Amino acid sequence: MAPTLNIVGAGHVGRVLGRLFAQSGVFEVQDVLTRSSASAQDAVRFIGAGRAVAAPRELRAAQVWMLAVGDDQIAPVCAALAQQGLFGQAVVFHCSGAKAASELQAAERKGARTASVHPVRSFADPDAVAAAFGGTWCGIEGEPDALALLTRAFEAIGARLVPIDAPAKTVYHAASVFASNYLVTVLDAALRAYQAAGVPEQVARELARPLASETLANVFRLGPEAALSGPVARGDMATVARQQAALASWDEPTAELYQALVAATSDLARRKRERG
Repeated sequence: MAPTLNIVGAGHVGRVLGRLFAQSGVFEVQDVLTRSSASAQDAVRFIGAGRAVAAPRELRAAQVWMLAVGDDQIAPVCAALAQQGLFGQAVVFHCSGAKAASELQAAERKGARTASVHPVRSFADPDAVAAAFGGTWCGIEGEPDALALLTRAFEAIGARLVPIDAPAKTVYHAASVFASNYLVTVLDAALRAYQAAGVPEQVARELARPLASETLANVFRLGPEAALSGPVARGDMATVARQQAALASWDEPTAELYQALVAATSDLARRKRERG
């Protein structure tokens, strides 16, 4: 028999992992609790297994607990569930990239084994992620016994696991923010700047697409130093100053974003020169 799994907080991450665990048979999805009965029922439909519950008091004991709640809710939700005496010797894990397994201390004090597993993916489209999860990297840290069980489970759904230094967990998560969220912000600035020059929005996307795509490909193929080009890389700070002034005349927040990136890009350019 597969270990029973309770899911608390079945948003995009929770429901995708729940579906994959159920389909692979590594866990028997048992109870699903979210902020409302309706959302729990919707999550169960997506997962294709489990029982929607409306309140914590309806949860049954399980061998594994996944707390896929918001970062700031991990510790209080864990404490509330631990107070009910449901955890016992269970494995309890959360899916946050910013918080360490130490957020689950309330479960530890009740005898549970704790860990965190953070899939490094955008879950904006749950159906698409569930269909193509294989090969997804997941940052893991926590107690060895918990990680042994979770490693087998996540490898069964196609994940690739990398250990994370728990004290540096927040810096690790910031890396994902740079690689995903802030990348979107920078591209948004580029698209708006094209439009400010009279380029239609859809055409602006086509102008930016090859630049962004080729640059990303070069970063991952050659490394960031070799991939860097442009005025800062050439040491053309006069052009940088003109662009800064033009942006300030057009849109001050975008000018501030541009200016904030100059120092970091200059340091990258220095490393590029040093590498020859």
